[in-house]
Amino acid sequence: MGSNLAINDKIEEYINEHSLKLNPIQKEIITYNDTLGEIKRMQISISQCHFLHLIIKVSKIKRILEIGTFTGLSAISMSLALPENGTLIALDKNEKTSKKAEDYFKKANQENKIKLIVKPALESLKKLKEDNEKFDLVFIDADKENYKNYYDSSLDLININGLIIIDNVLWHGEVINEKKKDKLTENIRKFNSYVNSDKRTENFIIPVGDGFTVCRKL
Repeated sequence: MGSNLAINDKIEEYINEHSLKLNPIQKEIITYNDTLGEIKRMQISISQCHFLHLIIKVSKIKRILEIGTFTGLSAISMSLALPENGTLIALDKNEKTSKKAEDYFKKANQENKIKLIVKPALESLKKLKEDNEKFDLVFIDADKENYKNYYDSSLDLININGLIIIDNVLWHGEVINEKKKDKLTENIRKFNSYVNSDKRTENFIIPVGDGFTVCRKL
């Protein structure tokens, strides 16, 4: 039985050098985020950009819902993988970062595919459900306290075989640190257990970036 490889910075760099090449605007967003200090951690990793790109291509995804947009890296990464008639609705409540994201959408020529709704995501999710909207993929990367609410709401917005992908489920490795008892870490642990026991989906945690859970609706 083979052992799992520990991914250090040098291996991560090697992976990025031998994988898909980033769009110039993706690179520009990453450079900008580097100036933001601690909140840069809200950005997905380069390897996660590539994973989302490929799963959208392979699964022939056409409609995406994103919960949590930050400065737009994940939205652009997914939008670039969509067909010309594909659409992405992005939800975020932060007006400042949303404005920056919209600027990048235009620079990447993706504004025709992406619609950004700036208000609390749970309000937007309720409205999308009332409007009978359906998506092929929901990507969740927002406040961890509401992960369960976002996940449950997402299940109402996808059909059978639809995908839900959730970021930060390994929480910088703290999910296995028994000494970590803070609220956010406990929320992630409880959420992971909730999803794993949910009979409405089948799921798998992928150790890419800070951990993706990929769920398929049954």
